[in-house]
Amino acid sequence: MTTHHSFVGSKIKGIRESKNISIEEVSERSGLSTEQINSIETDQNLPSLGPLIKIARALGVRLGTFLDDSDALGPIVCRAADREKDSSISFSNGASDARKHMEYHPLAQQKAGRHMEPFVIDINPEENPDFQLSAHEGEEFIYVMQGEVEIVYGKETYNLKEGDSIFYDSIVNHHVHGAPGKAAKILAVVYIPF
Repeated sequence: MTTHHSFVGSKIKGIRESKNISIEEVSERSGLSTEQINSIETDQNLPSLGPLIKIARALGVRLGTFLDDSDALGPIVCRAADREKDSSISFSNGASDARKHMEYHPLAQQKAGRHMEPFVIDINPEENPDFQLSAHEGEEFIYVMQGEVEIVYGKETYNLKEGDSIFYDSIVNHHVHGAPGKAAKILAVVYIPF
């Protein structure tokens, strides 16, 4: 399966350049280092959602702008067979070696002006997840379709199994990953106010 993390990096760079905004300005507005922004734009670093949200805000665009394929105004239908054969988007878990632990399958890339980002996410197994908590404005809803997931939220850790769900304010430090050594598939809906 092909991944499109390079698509996200080039899209960010294209938007930044079209708005005539320097990497230094994005750094100042987002609180991210210029090195981190450059490594995302040049595909040296697989970003997690947290930095992408900060960059989107710094550029004055929706997070979905980095993922859009086209802009349809009506309802969007995403067939399971199409989702599985289409390319996914990879993000890191904030690990120092930038290994990817999640494959995101966007469910509404063609929907213009959306405020929610729905994904089916395949979580790859890791024995000892090395992750960094992130926080951003908005809300997240997660439903476990297969496997077992751990969600660190503030000082608590929640273990969710198939059929379980969680809804939380994403302003609190959090991280989603598979239970140690376990793969999982989740439905996630991220809302970020614009």
